Amino acid sequence: MANEFFERIESDVRTYSRSFPIVFNQARGATLWSEDGKEYIDFLAGAGTLNYGHNNPLLKEALVDYISRDGIVHGLDFWTSAKQDFYQTLEDVILKPRGLDYKIQLPGPTGTNAVEAAIRLARKITGRPNIMSFTNGFHGVTMGALATTGNAKFREALGVPAIGAQFMPYDGYLGEGVDTLDYVEKALDDKSSGLDRPAAAIVEMVQGEGGINAASVEWIKRLADICKKRDILLIIDDIQAGCGRTGKFFSFEHAGIKPDIVTNSKSLSGYGLPFAMVLMRRDLDKWTAGQYNGTFRGHNLAMVTAAETLRQFWRDDTFEREVQRKGDVVKDRFEKLARMLTEAGHPASERGRGLMRGIDVKSGELAGQITHGAFERGLVIETSGQAGQVVKCLCSLTITDDELAKGLDILEDSVQSVINK
Repeated sequence: MANEFFERIESDVRTYSRSFPIVFNQARGATLWSEDGKEYIDFLAGAGTLNYGHNNPLLKEALVDYISRDGIVHGLDFWTSAKQDFYQTLEDVILKPRGLDYKIQLPGPTGTNAVEAAIRLARKITGRPNIMSFTNGFHGVTMGALATTGNAKFREALGVPAIGAQFMPYDGYLGEGVDTLDYVEKALDDKSSGLDRPAAAIVEMVQGEGGINAASVEWIKRLADICKKRDILLIIDDIQAGCGRTGKFFSFEHAGIKPDIVTNSKSLSGYGLPFAMVLMRRDLDKWTAGQYNGTFRGHNLAMVTAAETLRQFWRDDTFEREVQRKGDVVKDRFEKLARMLTEAGHPASERGRGLMRGIDVKSGELAGQITHGAFERGLVIETSGQAGQVVKCLCSLTITDDELAKGLDILEDSVQSVINK
């Protein structure tokens, strides 16, 4: 009955409910419960929005306390105590220890708002319209962000030409042993290449929707150097890969670089509340009042939980070392599953960084069979990549060892079932 109701009333644009066609009504930590009481381990975590799990008790307590004292919920871009606390905690716990001196812009509640603001700011600063993006990149589905998003599925729905960006090959796109930045550098310096000098390059350290493609540290360092030498701003899209997902708070910390602009969202609030920010070098803040606007720039509830995540998890390196340890556990198991599939005649490989991991099985149909079987056994896990060929793990960073092992065991059972067909 529930399926019939939702299918009748909800637009066909829906996605995740197609893969998981049941009604969920409770969640805690890394576990979801359906309306009929069935338990599921969650390896999706709101597509990376719930890095600290569902209804984290520490964050919930801070949120309830704030609501109970009638704290400001919506305040446009007013200065509020919640905003002051978030800004101060971000500066003290995250920015200063990393030697980062950024100004903060709250552009609106979602990741695509942050990308729109970042690329618009880059154009304003440089006076150049073009943005350099990379194959398989995903940066959002509003018009400006969509122009920098590679997947044809999203671009085809725009209805008008997607303009304002040109694509270059991401690390590994042309196969092993090919440094794609040789081509990028050549194209930038050749006035006959057809690549218009960009205002900025926007890139993900690990491409989430693009298939868990992880750029090497060396590749990112070289890209940063290429951009700096040519007066091209470097925008790191840390929307899915940020907030600890790769084993560092910012994914670019692995490369030791300092981007000109950073976009952040998804797990920024830590509690699943919509929240996004743009970090920019101080000298790049060339906005005039109201040039980039938005009614929901002042989501104070999200700022409350965001500040609390920083206090609870990021005051030292204990949490990030735990994320790295768990990431190694997933890596080892995914390598085992990839070997199982390969030996059974289904070529597969493990990829990713930290707790942003995937198994590329080369076939969207095969990946779908694996994730569908996992769901039937009590695991919520999705796919990514241009053909949905990568089985993707985005479990919460706070998942317990027992929950992690249980989820991986379920996934292995599903892989074995597919192999035995």
